[in-house]
Amino acid sequence: MRVNRQVGRYFQLKSKQKEIEQELQELRNEILAYYEEQGVTETTVGNFQVKLVKQERKEYDDTRLSEALPDLQLWRLLSKPDLSRIASLLKLKVITEDQLKDTYVTKHVTLLQIDKR
Repeated sequence: MRVNRQVGRYFQLKSKQKEIEQELQELRNEILAYYEEQGVTETTVGNFQVKLVKQERKEYDDTRLSEALPDLQLWRLLSKPDLSRIASLLKLKVITEDQLKDTYVTKHVTLLQIDKR
């Protein structure tokens, strides 16, 4: 039966995907650690352009956010802290930064970009 082969192949690919994602994460961590230790944020390695881009991300606390935004209609729009929705509501001035004060922690993230030249 064809479905049996598809199920087996799907399982194989999902397993391979997990292995690849794990290896990618390990390589990313090693590359980031090396360039951060060197104090380098942009370089060329052979045919590749390497950039480390620093970003700040907010991680909202569900409980604090719901307390800060008691309007049920507004809370339904968010339903769960979604950074792009929150940013849109801020931009539209539906909510204010003051309302969100103390509802999130800022997390510093370094993105790794590697492009072929």
